[in-house]
Amino acid sequence: MVTRAKRGRPPDRPDRRESILDAALQCFVERGFHGTAIPQIAEKADIAAGTIYHYFDSKEALVNALYRTWKAAIAQRVFTAFPQAAPVRTQFQVMWNEMVSFALGAPMAFAFIELHNHASYLDAESIAIDRNVKDFTLQVIRRAQTEGLVKPLDAYVLMELVFGAFIGIMRAHWESRISLTPEVMAGAEQACWDTIALHR
Repeated sequence: MVTRAKRGRPPDRPDRRESILDAALQCFVERGFHGTAIPQIAEKADIAAGTIYHYFDSKEALVNALYRTWKAAIAQRVFTAFPQAAPVRTQFQVMWNEMVSFALGAPMAFAFIELHNHASYLDAESIAIDRNVKDFTLQVIRRAQTEGLVKPLDAYVLMELVFGAFIGIMRAHWESRISLTPEVMAGAEQACWDTIALHR
């Protein structure tokens, strides 16, 4: 008598999970969330479509896992490098430089985060990690305001001015409209600081 293996969920393999996330990253950036189907991700990962559901319950679960992975990566980078005891001007510069390093080192991940940053399919956990990063930035800006270093506008407005400029610069770089030399990035950082700084 031949004994057949029991069917069921195969054991999780970290390498396969990572390959799914890598494939999903490419697909979501190239096609967007709604333009991407699970079979397309599976084809990119060179696996059967059904295998994805052994690791992620749905396309929404997959995009949220991917979002949290990369949002946590940039947050950890900024939080780790952040010089708590340094002057606000130095803190701003460190945060800027860490964001530049992340965006240049992982351009597809950065593009993915920006494309999906305000999406309706992000779950509560994804929204919370995004809020943690923004709250951290807001604290830096508000501290600078209490020290009379930054304009007394709504801190959210000031934060979006800086982030908007940063994203625009990175997009221009990826579209080959500007070349991001160290001198250009240093000048852009200074210009962004000057935009929000209170000049006396």
